[in-house]
Amino acid sequence: MGSQAGSALPEFRSGLPVGPGWVTGTDTAPVVFPYDGSVVAHAPVGSVEHAHAALAAGAAAVKPVGRLTSAVRRAILLDVEAALRSHSDEFVELLIAETGKTRGDCEVEFSRTVFTWSAAAEEVAHIHGETVPLDLQASGAGMIGFWTRRPIGLVVGIAGFNGPLLLASHKIAPSIAAGCPVICKPAPATPLTALWLADLVRQAAARHGAPPEIVQVITGDAEVGHTLVTDPRVAAVSFTGSAAVGHQIARDAAPRKVLLELGSNAALVVADDADLDKAADAVLRGGYYFNGQACIAVQRVIVCEAVRDEFVGKLTARIGELKVGDPRDPETRVAPLINEAATRRTLDWIEQAERAGAKVLHGGRVVDRTIEPTILLDVPETADAWCEEIFAPVVAVRSVPDVATALELVNRSRYGLHASVFTRSLATAFAAVEELEVGGVVVNEVPGFRSDIMPYGGVKDSGIGREGPRFAIEELTVTRMAVIRPE
Repeated sequence: MGSQAGSALPEFRSGLPVGPGWVTGTDTAPVVFPYDGSVVAHAPVGSVEHAHAALAAGAAAVKPVGRLTSAVRRAILLDVEAALRSHSDEFVELLIAETGKTRGDCEVEFSRTVFTWSAAAEEVAHIHGETVPLDLQASGAGMIGFWTRRPIGLVVGIAGFNGPLLLASHKIAPSIAAGCPVICKPAPATPLTALWLADLVRQAAARHGAPPEIVQVITGDAEVGHTLVTDPRVAAVSFTGSAAVGHQIARDAAPRKVLLELGSNAALVVADDADLDKAADAVLRGGYYFNGQACIAVQRVIVCEAVRDEFVGKLTARIGELKVGDPRDPETRVAPLINEAATRRTLDWIEQAERAGAKVLHGGRVVDRTIEPTILLDVPETADAWCEEIFAPVVAVRSVPDVATALELVNRSRYGLHASVFTRSLATAFAAVEELEVGGVVVNEVPGFRSDIMPYGGVKDSGIGREGPRFAIEELTVTRMAVIRPE
């Protein structure tokens, strides 16, 4: 381990938690602090051979983990929650170091992570079935029928770089709650918090007599990921990341179950009756958090023409409030993207939009290694900054004649994760809920609002399946029907 942003890294097991122990002596790769390029640590890098070992160990753990009582699974989850709480400051510092997100954003990620483990623990008590009135048909007269929910089997969870602790938790905690062993593959750029989390999970499992293979973590490249998702012993693959990679995983994993939480270009509609101050505040809060690297960050703003000038004026008047730079500074609101390649791509997309006729109202340049919070006006629908996921602190604004046209424009996207509408009209609010082709509609709040207990996921190219402990557990369990004819 190296030094992290001037302070010591927290102490946890080194190596990869594969099989019953921790595999050491692997290749390593530097984890880099995005703000200044300093090396946070040299993290272990897994190989295809490690993936095969993890798959064999995970498959062997399916029955032992599936037999764990509800009480034991719940106790493990609550123990992990408590362990996380006891290391809150250290986890936040580590998140800042490996993601480059602002302190405030990392504190939010950590608090949501703790809540997710607590919620998963509570859901253990609700995994049950019901009786079936077989005698509704003559052939079932005198018979007893009921179904239960059983663990689906070995789970592979692949997490994105933008929320490495929270996203790993949304894979691992519901798997444990459902009674499934899980192999987690974190993003290569951000493996450290997931490795530490696995250490805490294994310690909790040991205290309650559960096998350590209840969770394994393996890092590595796309070949490692391909090995994991194509193995026939895997029952389900849960992936959070880009649409292109998710679609490839779905093809590779077939016929295994896939849960895909993919990209988007989330829209925020401003109706002509909206509270424009609140709508502008929502764009400032929702467009630039996580440095814009969030799949439900505000990217497209569609405003009714009657209020366009006033709204844009309010937005541009306040955009300077967002301090950029060092994510360790509590006042910083926007920090550098995960790497230089992401920065170059974003600047290229901004320039492309300008050449196509868009106007840069603010930002569009790098200040203190950070892309300034950027507002683009009148971005053509064909520009990548409008129709693709920019994953950067850039918001594109267009105006339309009315709300109906706005809703149609939201739907003219291959994505469909979250969208929001600002309005004082119940009719408009319910029209949005009815008409928008997305997984979640948010009224008078940012599309990035997510309670970790709600069903979360998208439609169209934004994915399939739902996260949130209750809904992930449903995805990771299968019904088993029992039919009994008493003698």
